[in-house]
Amino acid sequence: MLEEISAVNFRPFERLHAGFFPGPNFLVGPNARGKTSILEAVCFLLRLQSPRTSAPAECVRFGSGGFSLDGRFAGRHLRVRFDGRLKRFSLDAKESVPAADYLSVARVTWIANSDLDLVCGSPSARRRFLDFLGVQLGTGYLPALRAYERALRARNALLRDARPPREIRAFDAPLADAGDRLLATRAHCVRELEPFAAAAFLTISGGMETLACRYEPGCAIPMAQALDAAWESDLRARTTTSGPHRDDLVLSLDGRPPATFASEGQQRSCALALKFGQAGLLFRETGCRPVCLVDDIFGELDPGRRTRLLGLLPNDSVALVTTTSTAWLEGLPPAGREIGISGIRLFAGAA
Repeated sequence: MLEEISAVNFRPFERLHAGFFPGPNFLVGPNARGKTSILEAVCFLLRLQSPRTSAPAECVRFGSGGFSLDGRFAGRHLRVRFDGRLKRFSLDAKESVPAADYLSVARVTWIANSDLDLVCGSPSARRRFLDFLGVQLGTGYLPALRAYERALRARNALLRDARPPREIRAFDAPLADAGDRLLATRAHCVRELEPFAAAAFLTISGGMETLACRYEPGCAIPMAQALDAAWESDLRARTTTSGPHRDDLVLSLDGRPPATFASEGQQRSCALALKFGQAGLLFRETGCRPVCLVDDIFGELDPGRRTRLLGLLPNDSVALVTTTSTAWLEGLPPAGREIGISGIRLFAGAA
């Protein structure tokens, strides 16, 4: 369980410290005070990446040379330092710890209004969702993903420059090896995710509709065969036309695509179901209850869906929920406690 976090020069915070309680923890305050940045700091501490940007430099407080994050999760001490160029991390004061060991300590589910892209956005948003899930399952997914991305960049650069075929096809073998591993792991992820997402959707929607999802691979045959079959097409297009970079996660709501036929409330429920499905699958596969980071989503839901969604938040782990008001909540103490940032208060308790 996440116990506490400290931050120095992260986003708007010169210094920040907050301790947390089991169950929902509500960060309450006006807009533009840094509530989302607290969630982002937790995600960066636990997963070494931000859900909002791929550039750590964007997380550095203006005018500072870098940031630092410290925290405790299940009795383990985690530390991250970013000096503006290099990212360093340590676990229990050990500096030379492998990234896989560091990342095995905790899991995270990030839930925000932008998740609507999982339903209405391009396939790239759904691939990022699968990547975030696959990496946290600890199946060797990250090395396969990085190897595939390197080989794909190199092959596409050679295709764009119309280099000789033997130079281009030198990357077929590493691309196919990493691609087959990604295809197999993503297929497994979606197959195992579906029952969790379907159950979460039934809860959020009140049992009114049925959500289904299936994996649509970027090639339906082994990668080496796909690259051979698409060779002429790749030369004409000057890019690699088959592979996991063209994967998609296809959703259906009562047999119809929610991006086209569902209301906005139904679409948001689909996206939330995917995220809570992710949390359920991670817990089953790793034994680690993910920290749920929920960023100001409740104002977009009707009261019934809001109440049912709150019921999905775990009571045996930490969930951090940002909101501008607690007027819609019941069961909280009359006054929260300051966390060192003007205008932000922390309330803990079952909703």
